[in-house]
Amino acid sequence: MNTTVNAMDILRPARAAGALRDIDFHLARHLVALAREPSAPLALAIATLSRAQGDGDICIDLARLSDRAVLVEDASGFAGITAPSLTDWRDALAASGLLSRATDAPDESHDGFPLVLDAADRLYFTKYFHFEQRIAAALRRRSEAAPLADDAAIDAALAVHFTGAPGIDHDPHQRAAAHLALSRRLAVITGGPGTGKTTTVAKILATMLALSGLALSGDAQPRIRLAAPTGKAAARLGESIRGAKARLLADGIPAALVARIPEDASTLHRLLGTRPDTRRPRHHAGNPLALDTLVIDEASMIDVPLMARVVDALPAHARLVLLGDRDQLASVEAGAVLGDICAGARTVADGGSVATLVTSHRFRGDSGIGALARAINAGDASATLAALGADDATAQVSGTPAQVIDALVARAVAAWRAYLATTDVIEANRQFGTFRVLCALRDGAFGVSGLNARIESGLADAGLINPRDRFYRGRPLLVTANDYGIQLFNGDIGLAWPGEDGRLRACFVAADGTLRSFPLNRLPAHETAFAMTVHKSQGSEFDEVAMVLPDHDTPVLTRELVYTGVTRARQKAVIYGDTALLAGAVQRQVARTSGLRDALRRD
Repeated sequence: MNTTVNAMDILRPARAAGALRDIDFHLARHLVALAREPSAPLALAIATLSRAQGDGDICIDLARLSDRAVLVEDASGFAGITAPSLTDWRDALAASGLLSRATDAPDESHDGFPLVLDAADRLYFTKYFHFEQRIAAALRRRSEAAPLADDAAIDAALAVHFTGAPGIDHDPHQRAAAHLALSRRLAVITGGPGTGKTTTVAKILATMLALSGLALSGDAQPRIRLAAPTGKAAARLGESIRGAKARLLADGIPAALVARIPEDASTLHRLLGTRPDTRRPRHHAGNPLALDTLVIDEASMIDVPLMARVVDALPAHARLVLLGDRDQLASVEAGAVLGDICAGARTVADGGSVATLVTSHRFRGDSGIGALARAINAGDASATLAALGADDATAQVSGTPAQVIDALVARAVAAWRAYLATTDVIEANRQFGTFRVLCALRDGAFGVSGLNARIESGLADAGLINPRDRFYRGRPLLVTANDYGIQLFNGDIGLAWPGEDGRLRACFVAADGTLRSFPLNRLPAHETAFAMTVHKSQGSEFDEVAMVLPDHDTPVLTRELVYTGVTRARQKAVIYGDTALLAGAVQRQVARTSGLRDALRRD
């Protein structure tokens, strides 16, 4: 026991400085106590891995971290702990009896060992190593499978949907993506806002149904399911598919065919199913999903454990179509699955499974938001700053912290005066949805909690709300947990609004425009939604976005976060915050450590 205590001493300063969470420290202590030879390098490796996983990494690269300071905590001034040499780290891990090597047989089980070290000196918790390997193996099998249909037949069928001169009705990148999805068991379609991902999928599904006799070995009615990581994203997918179906009808596609395109989407968790007696989903390799094609939208939000469970549950013959923007924020949990797939798998031009849509039909070529998004993605700080204010679609508000917040509150009051003045709850919901404040942080004066309070005060000072109680007329409600019983999902936004009897109810507008209202005490977990995090905004769009940078630099302030926030705007994006912080964020890219892209490249 004393040996374990001594081994843990190396971590105590990092824990005191806030560089380690309690869970990181206690997990390291638990595993060190099980080790055949406890040691400080072992404790440091486990704690660093646990901390990194909390930050979104799947593994840690021992070669990159060796002989360098790890667990640095800038906020507290903690300079970190110097890691041992790579040789010393390997030796300590090998002597512990806790480590399995994945150098010669990466697909073996490694059961009984909590840690795995691969041939590239990446250290994993075994469970996450298995998740990653299962994803890679499943995607490689699908991408290498024989074609599902004849190229000539696919081209002839696609000609119905891609006609005329190049443009919105004949985007060559969309057509290439459609051909990929119709011919292969894996299609990854990535592109920025307005590039037509959902439109392309609707055309894919219409063509698939028309070709169903060829595409699935004679199955006359392919079983197609639509899904997304969150309830809000699933609702948006269904709404987008309905809009795309209307356009297909307008283009003369037979109504009987269009009617067969599904438009109901579910969350991935609901698709996989849950069982009350276990965390294992109802559908898995031994009980696969009953479908022939699975379309998943907002794939950038999928974490590694969830993706592993999805590919496990897919029947061998099924197509998998992943849609998403590879440049958006990755999942809140560990991994960057879509980004790793796009980086590791071959493109459609090289005979692979990744197709990229490049033409935005939402933002014109000279659009301010489009130019701003391109500059951010390129990591070009000068071009980003030049794009702000280049036309009426973009702007920046800077100054002292107090001036920035005052300007933001004034804009919020002006933007939301109309919804609070109306008497119609459906119209109020619509008008509230035209403007949104997006934050990088949850806490602090420039985070969700602080800005929601300041905006409430500003609206109250203007006589627009009366927030004496927890609920008040017009309070925006952001659902933060799924409730399948009343069909409210994480990300849904509604308003507290008087019912016919004058009592406040939670009022939400469904995708078809109908009103759904509930007693306030029936609401699942929720929070005020004048301001929300950029993460929570994924899958949503607003006419105008006010994106608020924090008043200090922070690792979460990245290119992907700024890009995701800006591209939630349809008509105008305004960035509130310091120019230097914005320039720094654009040049800081999320780099999550994993082995998935290498595993996808492996023969």
